This record gives sequence, C-alpha cells and structure tokens, in this order.
Amino acid sequence: MYKILLVLLIMATTQLFAFSDIDMDGVEDKNDRCPNTPMSDLVDINGCSKKTLKIINNYTSLHHFDIIVGVNYSSDNYDKLEESDTSSSSLQLDYYYKNFSIQASTSYYDSHSVTYNDNGIADSFLGAYYKFTPIQNLDLRVGGGAIIPTYNSELKNNNTDYTASLSLSYMFKKINLFGGYNYVMVNDDDIDSVQYQNTNGYNIGIGFYPSLKTYISASYNKSNSIYTNIDDIDTASLYGFYSINNSWFTTLNYAYGLSDTASDNYLSLRVGYYF
Repeated sequence: MYKILLVLLIMATTQLFAFSDIDMDGVEDKNDRCPNTPMSDLVDINGCSKKTLKIINNYTSLHHFDIIVGVNYSSDNYDKLEESDTSSSSLQLDYYYKNFSIQASTSYYDSHSVTYNDNGIADSFLGAYYKFTPIQNLDLRVGGGAIIPTYNSELKNNNTDYTASLSLSYMFKKINLFGGYNYVMVNDDDIDSVQYQNTNGYNIGIGFYPSLKTYISASYNKSNSIYTNIDDIDTASLYGFYSINNSWFTTLNYAYGLSDTASDNYLSLRVGYYF
C-alpha cells in the first residue's frame, strides 16, 4: 500500500549511454536547467518542476496523516487440524513527519470451523520507523514496535511482544526491488502443551509502477512460527496499490500458503484517506 516497499539487494551499476538523464525526469542532462528534481515531480521541457504529486509511497509531504480501514479473509487447513475460516475488519492510523513515521493498528476477528466459533479483538500494534537514503534511489527503513496483547486466549500469550525491522527499497525507473528482515521477541509464558520462541522473518520481491497512480508487486515471505518444533511459514503474495485521487487510495493483497503451516489463502482489501 502507501508504505515504502523495500529491498534486500543493493545494486551498483555503471552504464554508458548516449542519452543521460540522472534525475530520470525525461529531460536530457545537457538540456536540464533544474537537475536532481524529485521523482515525484512533473517537469516542463526545461526539466523544472511544474507540480509536485502527493505520492504516498515516497513521503513527498513534510507531514501527513492517513486512516486505513480494511476487510480481510483467510482459510486454514493445517495438517492434522480441521479446516477453519477467519474474517476480520482492521483499522490502521499513521502519522508521517519528513522521514519519520508512527503506526498504530488493531482488528476485530471472527473465526469458525465445524466444532468451534471464536471472535474478539486481535493483538494491537504500535510502532515507529525512520527512513533514510544512503545512495541515490536506495531507501532504508529501520523500525521497532510493540505487539500489545488486546487478544485474550487460554494459551497465556497475553504478554507484550517487541519487534525490530530493517527494510530496503531500490528504484530503477519504474521498477522497485525490495526486501526486509524482522525480529519478534516473544514474551509469552510457556505452558505444558505449548512452548513459545522468538521469530525471524524475511521477504524479497519486485514491484512495478505502470502509472503514477498504480503500483503492483509480487513477493516471497518466510518466517518462523511463534511455537517451537513447528515448521517455518512460507507464503507468496501479490499486492496492488491505486491512488484514487490526492486523498483517497486503496490496496489489494493476496497471499498463498506454500507450507503446511501457512494459511491456504489470505485476501485483504483496504481503503485509506490521506490528509
């Protein structure tokens, strides 16, 4: 969605072309009277900015807020467990100031199978992130947060967990290479039948901007289970972002489980308002 899509690959290339356009605004460097214009700007024939677009992914505004609501669905059929379906509604709030951001999110779920039904508020999240650009077109984002136990269960997983993450994103014209790593410190108390562990997660993918308003990507994701002696969770996902106008945007995400420990299918549709 609006967030920065990030990369595990740091690319350094040297290319020789007769046509040179360092800031990729479509105006050749020798005729560009305004070099190094932001990629989000529309320029005139001299390479100078005519209009700055509010592209959420690139944090072009000094500061802004957004509110995102969504509906989500997942179907599970783990080995040795009965098939279950879970639907949820989610709420996410974000604040951005320059390259710094704060995020808060929560959701309400309804899960059912042949033998049980369960619903309530899932765990909530509060985190902060900072983005910096060490070299041209390469963005790095570091962050941390807390998973707040607003979800109540009988497995004693009612303690606050903590996360740390690093993600990278490299832009080459309309192509975006991204990836990341995250670590979760799980503080839940073990019980006789369940032992918890800290988790590591990785993702890598590629995205494309077919237009200024549209972004699509595909990625591979892998993470440990929070339970010991359980296989890693592997998924493949497709993601789409569309900017309806300067305020409204929508995202669509689909994930397919590649391992027996992953949800078979996951689908999320979200709508956000930017101001």
